[in-house]
Amino acid sequence: MRLTLDRSSDVPPFVQVRDGLREQIEAGYLEPGYRLPPVRTLADALGLAANTVARAYKELEVLGVVETRGRAGTFVSGHGVSRSLREAAASYAATVRSLGVTDADALEAVRRALG
Repeated sequence: MRLTLDRSSDVPPFVQVRDGLREQIEAGYLEPGYRLPPVRTLADALGLAANTVARAYKELEVLGVVETRGRAGTFVSGHGVSRSLREAAASYAATVRSLGVTDADALEAVRRALG
């Protein structure tokens, strides 16, 4: 995970943190289940107040991008899974079509692979 802040920007730091994390999650760099650093740890690393990072995390939680599990921490939620699933399915469908496999045979192959 890499976050950089533009101290000269008019964009508030909590927005920069929120948007930076969201971009990394949506791009797949931070996968579902990834545990974000504790608020204080990230705040110290970025030279911010803990409340600034906490606000960014809270807004990401409201958006459904992350989930807080009490003392266990804040984790990337599984909502990115559906996007990854669609991309994997599209890739599989393209491969199957290029091989000339029927839809029925392709679906059966997936059923077998899922066990």
